[in-house]
Amino acid sequence: MDAFICVTCGTQYPPSPEPPPACPICLDERQYVGHDGQRWTTLTELAAGYRNRIEEVEPGLLGIGTEPAFGIGQRALHVGGLLWDCITLIDAETGAAVRAAGGVETIAISHPHYYSAMVEWAERFDARVLLHEADREHVMRPDARVEHWSGERLDLGDGLELHRLGGHFDGGTVCLWRGGAGGRGALLTGDIVQVVSDREWASFMYSYPNLIPLPAAEIRRIRGRIEELEFDRVYGAWWPAIMAEGARAKVLRSADRYLRALGER
Repeated sequence: MDAFICVTCGTQYPPSPEPPPACPICLDERQYVGHDGQRWTTLTELAAGYRNRIEEVEPGLLGIGTEPAFGIGQRALHVGGLLWDCITLIDAETGAAVRAAGGVETIAISHPHYYSAMVEWAERFDARVLLHEADREHVMRPDARVEHWSGERLDLGDGLELHRLGGHFDGGTVCLWRGGAGGRGALLTGDIVQVVSDREWASFMYSYPNLIPLPAAEIRRIRGRIEELEFDRVYGAWWPAIMAEGARAKVLRSADRYLRALGER
């Protein structure tokens, strides 16, 4: 049986004789059903027309993204034995490149829009998947490899830490890589902290495609959590989404700008 994949968001579902009737990830108000309606594909079909771009984005950090863009279009990041966020396409070439970079022991994902084919990746590398328990209901392909963590911080070892910021999703998570940016620290954020087109700034939203903002109280809480972290660089969800230096101050001032726009502070 095929494990069907939603074309709009890239989420893979358990193997079944027929595609699911709908994709709950896309029916949620933070996402959307594609303009052509609900459409499905499989990994076999995907591999026939797509490939993964794999390249070093800084020493010790590998980027992996599908071309042409598929689903939401995010790229994953690999550091040490960690795959941060996930993409749908996994093929032999990608598997070989990631093994050459040290393989994958743990997959950690910022939020449900990037759960994609996490179980497929976990099976390929014999890895565990770490997701925040606040987003448990959004797991569309349950599996024994999926583990749910709780609280605000989880130390993965080797200078890697998961921090729950919330916002976009209740369990919205970022990864602090203390060895990143030449030892100054890098924050891997997905779009929990969204690096915007002017990369001197970031933003925070409940829904990006539907432009639903977060309330001021949530931004103040997120700002307080970020203020506790030390980092100089931010890697967002897409190849260009990088704040190369001074990122902590830029993210904090971005939160302040957001609050001013809401008439706060």
